[in-house]
Amino acid sequence: MSESRVLKTTANRIAKKFNTEYIPGVGADVKTDRIAIKVVTTDTIVDGMRDLRGHRKPVYLAGTNKATVNAALEAIKGTTVGVMDSQGNIVEKSKRK
Repeated sequence: MSESRVLKTTANRIAKKFNTEYIPGVGADVKTDRIAIKVVTTDTIVDGMRDLRGHRKPVYLAGTNKATVNAALEAIKGTTVGVMDSQGNIVEKSKRK
């Protein structure tokens, strides 16, 4: 399954903000020593949450657009996952330490 151009653009933008590289594939797309981020579209939110399992640091879903961010906010209720917008700004903070 090929990734969309907007997903790749968003992931590269966020990676640049956190001074790291975009790593496509299963698992977090953007990783640092302190954070793990999975960039998602509306159709891949559940898969994105699954890909972030096992990380012991704060984890975030980053939506590619406003609709995805709103859908992700609904999906994370009752979890420790946080949400970012397409610019890498935190909308809902992760509850993991």
